[in-house]
Amino acid sequence: MLMKQPLLPSIVERIASADPKLGVRIQGSLSEAAPLFHQRAEEFFGRYKTFIESQGHSIEFGIDCFVRLQRSVEQQRVAFLRTGKYENTSFAEVNRNVYANPEVMQDHMHGLVFAQFFWPDQYHRFEFFSDQLGNSAGGIRRYLEIGGGHALYVTEAVRVLPQTAEIDVVDISETSLEMAKGIAPEPRIRYHLTDVFDFPDGQYDFITMGEVVEHVERPQDLLSKVQRMLAPGGHAYITTPANAPMRDHIYLFRNAQEIRDMFHSCGFHIDQETRRYAVDVPERLAERMRLPLMYAAFLSSSKD
Repeated sequence: MLMKQPLLPSIVERIASADPKLGVRIQGSLSEAAPLFHQRAEEFFGRYKTFIESQGHSIEFGIDCFVRLQRSVEQQRVAFLRTGKYENTSFAEVNRNVYANPEVMQDHMHGLVFAQFFWPDQYHRFEFFSDQLGNSAGGIRRYLEIGGGHALYVTEAVRVLPQTAEIDVVDISETSLEMAKGIAPEPRIRYHLTDVFDFPDGQYDFITMGEVVEHVERPQDLLSKVQRMLAPGGHAYITTPANAPMRDHIYLFRNAQEIRDMFHSCGFHIDQETRRYAVDVPERLAERMRLPLMYAAFLSSSKD
């Protein structure tokens, strides 16, 4: 019986051939990664490989999208350091420059698949989620994820939540939702192509919203909606970055305290939080360099 070949080595090799510096950086981080990281990455990329091949492409197609996305982010950062602003500050601009541009959207969506594990701050937020969700899983009867992305988080929810738990995913982007469906074609997950503001209030015991806040012009409105959608005693897991220029980022948080302040103003209590910069350097240096910061928190309603 033939042994299944691991995907990670061939993925990194492809990245290194296209961008040697990026390849060296990823190889260095993988050499220090725990066995659980490798296990999770293999499982996730295996699901993606099945999906992308069903679409008539190979996994190499997605890897090349990641390399182009990485170059785009680096260009965005140069502009951000020069201007102190994100390239786009309104949904209309992002829609015109990203969502309505099939080539850009393709690189963006498929590139982010690999960013979940090859950008350390991205994996850190998933690790924090995975390590903590199980502590409250038994009491979760209804789970909602806003912004299905690449189904990484909802797949973990399926794994740890009780079999009787109802699991919903809502996304306003058909492209994003179809990718989530393809990577996680789990019968337990109910996918909804609609605006989250059309969902009823007071229904969910747990809501996950990973990197959605920075994509809207008024995060307060979205956070307040999440607050209203929680059932009494419910909890949320929300992540958003500071100083993280990307083509589709609109709202600029400049530090973690600005994020905390907005959570508090929308009626949340911060139960647990974690932060990680894109580069592992002392905090004062990271702040001076305006390095991207990933912030993630488990929240409860301060009104309960």
